[in-house]
Amino acid sequence: MNLRQLVAPVLGIVLVAAAWEAYGWAGVGLAASGLVLWVLLNVNRTIQILKRATDRPLGYVDSAVMLNAKLKPRSSLLDVISMTRALGQPLSPENEQPEIFRWTDPGGSSVTCEFNGGKLVNWELHRPEQATG
Repeated sequence: MNLRQLVAPVLGIVLVAAAWEAYGWAGVGLAASGLVLWVLLNVNRTIQILKRATDRPLGYVDSAVMLNAKLKPRSSLLDVISMTRALGQPLSPENEQPEIFRWTDPGGSSVTCEFNGGKLVNWELHRPEQATG
């Protein structure tokens, strides 16, 4: 478990404690309601992204070149799925780090992304060879 996974729960506890000190039970109720709303908004976002991704073929993207231009280091897998609107084709063994996924466009170009801990660490654009005539 890394430090980033502890930040949100610790901030939630600090927020509830501060609300207790300032306003008593009414403050705790308000702080807890805000935290529950934040969690529900994040769950709703995740569900909407995954719903959109189910309507597309596995590993499909409209333009691999545009995806390559939009990618940024440390982007989450959920952010990349949101950009492509499709789940990536898995290339690595299941439940092993790093996770490697590929998205391919209709022209044969593809982007292979490597995720470590759910964050994008490396990606590579592959373009098909052009026939010279």
